[in-house]
Amino acid sequence: MSSEATMSSEDIVSDEKIVSDESKQSIMLGDVEVTRVVEWQGPVAQACDIVPGAGPEVWRDNAGSLAPDHWDPQDGRVVMAVQTWVLRSAGRTVLVDTGVGDMRERPGTPMFHHWRGDLLGRLALAGIRPEDVDVVVNTHVHGDHVGGNTTGAQGEWAPAFPNARYLIPAADDFHYGPRNAYAQGGRADDRLMYADSIEPVHRAGQAVLWEGVHRIDEHLVLEAAPGHTPGSSVLRLDSGGDRAVFVGDLVHSPVQILSPRHNSCFCLDPSLAAATRRRILEGAADRRELVVPAHFGGPGALEVRRQGGDFTLGSWAAFGQGVPTVR
Repeated sequence: MSSEATMSSEDIVSDEKIVSDESKQSIMLGDVEVTRVVEWQGPVAQACDIVPGAGPEVWRDNAGSLAPDHWDPQDGRVVMAVQTWVLRSAGRTVLVDTGVGDMRERPGTPMFHHWRGDLLGRLALAGIRPEDVDVVVNTHVHGDHVGGNTTGAQGEWAPAFPNARYLIPAADDFHYGPRNAYAQGGRADDRLMYADSIEPVHRAGQAVLWEGVHRIDEHLVLEAAPGHTPGSSVLRLDSGGDRAVFVGDLVHSPVQILSPRHNSCFCLDPSLAAATRRRILEGAADRRELVVPAHFGGPGALEVRRQGGDFTLGSWAAFGQGVPTVR
């Protein structure tokens, strides 16, 4: 974003700090290049289903901030993205989440069943080959964050990035893995996800389980942020006076920044998720961190500001919308 030692709101939206075309959208944060690779973007489900605690009036009252990039007021559906963030840091290439993957068996999730996101093709358009990737970060173990970990076909899955270490939260690996009976037998999709996207990484000896805090390099640190899942985490970036926090599914919509008490329907521990969300957003506001969620449409990342007991939306990053996949 800025090559200077300090960061301002104007820096975030400065056209001078962005490299963008149909396949690659990048900004510089200190010495770290951040590239956005969009797998898909569009409306998903009704707002009352995605963030059930936020009533219709919350969406209507904030329509100016939500439409059209995050909410369609005509049909009431939330607009979201599936995307991977690529960080070039300290001479290495780091992927943050890997999307849905191709041709996965997800019968309980019709939208993702036999999905074709072509992450490797999209990375190639951005100049990134599988063998170039040094680190894969899974902010948590959900199917739309780990599916691109592997490539192949049923029964023959292998790591998609042969030279990478895969950083997987230990708490999620346990929760969704066979030692906990695949999330205690709750969802067939979870068992399938672990079998095709996590277990092959273990077999290849490329999985690194971590807990608490895990430093990747001098610019990047992973921190536990539980609630959405037991091992949900955030990745903090601090370089040259620029700061960002990649928050995964801590928030699915800007509504959850404006009113952080509202959880998504996917949070496993609602009270802990709400407390963690508030803690991370408070830190982001106080430290002037760019907040980078996994699923925001539009520019995809923003600053937040304190407003009373909650927050308001600050300046958006200089990413474009990318090229949505029409399904």
